[in-house]
Amino acid sequence: MKIKSATFSISAKNLEDCPVWEPTEVAFIGRSNVGKSSMINMLTNKDGLAKVSATPGKTRLLNFFLINESWILVDLPGYGYAKVSKDSKIDFNESVGDYLEHRENLAHVFVLIDSRLTPQKIDVDFVHWLSGCPVPFTLVFTKADKQSLKKTTTTVDLFLQAIDGFRAEPPPVIVSSSKDRTGRVEILQSVERAISSR
Repeated sequence: MKIKSATFSISAKNLEDCPVWEPTEVAFIGRSNVGKSSMINMLTNKDGLAKVSATPGKTRLLNFFLINESWILVDLPGYGYAKVSKDSKIDFNESVGDYLEHRENLAHVFVLIDSRLTPQKIDVDFVHWLSGCPVPFTLVFTKADKQSLKKTTTTVDLFLQAIDGFRAEPPPVIVSSSKDRTGRVEILQSVERAISSR
């Protein structure tokens, strides 16, 4: 998939506020400061499309971007440092929980995980909760340029062990770096498959 155009469309504060339209949506989410905005800018080849901030949790709304005049990239608020429970809506942002559970346009979710960290409880808990939602998802391990491939591989293996049993099969995994553009092709191929399967 080639990205020919990428423009901001609209922001929504909750599921009811989301636009009523036909395009398929693909969402990106991760804990604060995981590098989500940088990744969105890298994927779309458009610096500044998503605002990059040194302050964690800057994204407060559900932000929709029209890509190639045909599909929607959704930048979701990060899940910060709040608790997440599989028995309830996402505590940090109920509107995001509603969106992930009930948005009919949503075809796929990319969950961003910092490849430099051992499995964090908040990430594991979120993936556990998301495994109960009807939407398929892929784990994207970010910031791979900041350490060796061996260390990244170890992190991925540990995380997959931590979520073992959440689903019948482990979710797909992509290793990425916004700085050197690692994983860009794989992510866009995954997006293309998700859109074509609708």
